[in-house]
Amino acid sequence: MNVMERLKLRRTEMWLLVVATLVVAVMLISLELAMGNELDTQVLVLVTGYLGVLVVAHLAMCWVAPFADQIMLPVVATLNGIGLVMIYRLDLATGYTTVNSHLMWTFIGVMLMVGVLVALRDHKSLSRYSYLLGIVGLFLLALPLVWPQPAGVEARIWIWLGPFSLQPGEFSKILLLLFFAQLLTTKRALFAVAGKRFLGLDFPRLRDLAPILVVWALAILIMAGANDFGPALLLFSTVLVMVYLATGRGSWLLIGAVLVAVGAYAVYQVSAKIQERVQNFIDPIAHYDTTGYQLSQSLFGMSWGGVTGTGVGQGYPNMIPVVHSDFILAAIGEEMGLVGLSAVIILFGILVTRGMKAALATRDTYGKLVASGLSMTIMIQVFVVVAGISALMPMTGLTTPFMSQGGSSLMANYILVAILLRISDSARRPAMMRAREATGAPGAASAREVSA
Repeated sequence: MNVMERLKLRRTEMWLLVVATLVVAVMLISLELAMGNELDTQVLVLVTGYLGVLVVAHLAMCWVAPFADQIMLPVVATLNGIGLVMIYRLDLATGYTTVNSHLMWTFIGVMLMVGVLVALRDHKSLSRYSYLLGIVGLFLLALPLVWPQPAGVEARIWIWLGPFSLQPGEFSKILLLLFFAQLLTTKRALFAVAGKRFLGLDFPRLRDLAPILVVWALAILIMAGANDFGPALLLFSTVLVMVYLATGRGSWLLIGAVLVAVGAYAVYQVSAKIQERVQNFIDPIAHYDTTGYQLSQSLFGMSWGGVTGTGVGQGYPNMIPVVHSDFILAAIGEEMGLVGLSAVIILFGILVTRGMKAALATRDTYGKLVASGLSMTIMIQVFVVVAGISALMPMTGLTTPFMSQGGSSLMANYILVAILLRISDSARRPAMMRAREATGAPGAASAREVSA
């Protein structure tokens, strides 16, 4: 295909990215006017910088993955843009200047996405390195436990390199999911072997429980060592769903629920931090002056925002501690109301749906498990965050993908999207083009529209 054919092939994505840019621009202008500020060069810098990142991403998609899903990138761009606006809004209220670094990390994340798409021409090649990826993932997951931590840091999930900090767990979750996808692909028949039937469910044999028990034990060790149960909960829940998708046996979900309950109770008995979070979940107002202040302010803000919100720039989300990362959805709920928060959740739902569509469309079992696992980790993470800020479950410290401030989360999630896009491109690529590429024949199939 020539350049014009590639650009024409992804017209839907192009127009949706234009809409995403307009949404961000309108939100920024409304924010400045609502706060009584004059429109200055900072707004222009943010809009042009955001647009420049999208142009780079779109042109790269036209070149390296022309048949990939055309909805994923615009949805991610919109979520990233809304997060950018809210971080800028919080900067105006607090006097900080974190929005420029957030824009920089967005650019780096997009560059990583492009790099993965260029280097990863076939997602099935990842299966050849599954055990190596698993070892690297475990190493990254354990690294913060032995890394020197600054004084006063409770959760050992970061490594510090001078003025910079990195959260290796964000990258390890992807590597470990790639490993477990290959494990489930090769051992799928073994996991599906029926053991004993009880209450209408086929339970696996005891020896077949070993992989999930290892993940469970690993999650417990992470929670105990890092003093934080968010990453462990995310990893275990995603692997459990992948096992269920690979086998279709509901007994795995029941076994997983029992393991989660046992593990959570055990860690609760030894971790004062987790005990505090559970107490705040039960009654945050009772601990308003101490450990319950953050959650209480989140609930007050969203209650004040109501259905339509106070308006961007018209609330007080800056009163929530660490609102720019853990509680950015609470800030959206306060100033954009239930309507705005629901719109954000729907966007995440669309992203997960498109990822699952790619899983259904791909022809190989490994690709199906990778795409479904990566999609489910986004869904579980968003569910846990929303449940945490609304006191439906204890807070876990997980960030909101693409929206919260933090370079590690942005980079890892753009890598995640790149893998999903590569799987989607492979599944949607015309059969004639796949045959030509496989045989190395010259020429290519002519470009044609691929439905979004």
